Amino acid sequence: MPTDGLSDVPAELLETRLRRLGEGIGKVVYASPHWVVKRQRSPSEMLALIVIWRLLRRMERLLPWGLGKRLLERPTMQIRLLRRVLQPLVSLIPLGVWLSTRMGATWRTYRKRDRRGERLAQRYLADGELMPRTIQFAPVWVNVQGWPGWLTVSEATERVEATLLERLQELAQAGRFADVERWLNRLLEVRQAGWRRGLFSTDAHLKNFGVIEDRIVLLDAGGLTQSWSEIESRLAYEEGVTEPHRQLGLGGMLAEQPEMARRFNDSWKNVVRAEVVRQHWPQQV
Repeated sequence: MPTDGLSDVPAELLETRLRRLGEGIGKVVYASPHWVVKRQRSPSEMLALIVIWRLLRRMERLLPWGLGKRLLERPTMQIRLLRRVLQPLVSLIPLGVWLSTRMGATWRTYRKRDRRGERLAQRYLADGELMPRTIQFAPVWVNVQGWPGWLTVSEATERVEATLLERLQELAQAGRFADVERWLNRLLEVRQAGWRRGLFSTDAHLKNFGVIEDRIVLLDAGGLTQSWSEIESRLAYEEGVTEPHRQLGLGGMLAEQPEMARRFNDSWKNVVRAEVVRQHWPQQV
């Protein structure tokens, strides 16, 4: 994560109750108007969520009204309640036992990728051009929405205006499809800029990119890698995707823009492939 030196604590972090902005397997994000802070989940919390995700994926087709799919796509209060019920049960089983299961393997993989991604971001993205800027300060208590109520933090990250998906949805609803296409082309430019720095994101979905003015930035470094076995595996998967816009969740948005969808799919297929990544890849990495 790109950081400056030790800074003063932004006043709004201390004067505002921080809103719960989003969450993932490993982190919960809270926001003030211009900054976000993160709470790292405990191992038992992460394992409980992994168990829930796996159960939901198995039951997705059995749940009525598309409930399973909605729960997987957007965490809800129901997921949080399930996690609170399941976490004490998970805690009763020693971590060593969990590590011998598939859920434990998933947890280990997540932690390994997250730590590696943070190291790579620190080394190659410190200028803040391709990721939001982060400031560090002496630890302080901040008031956050929901549990645990108060949180000790020592860094904050520049808040984006919207995720890239949210920005595209806003533009599409306003009928500004030329701007939708412009942002999609910019996404491909940003991905290539990352490759030129010797970084590839295996987690390049539209919710993992944010918008700051006219910039697109990566929000979570967890998917960053320099491993060519991982890169080639991801690109092999991409080769089998015939309509990338649907894979990115743009099927409904571009349903009445078939020519735009075709142009984007052609551009994506021409760019996101091994020979193009290697052309951009720096010699010294």
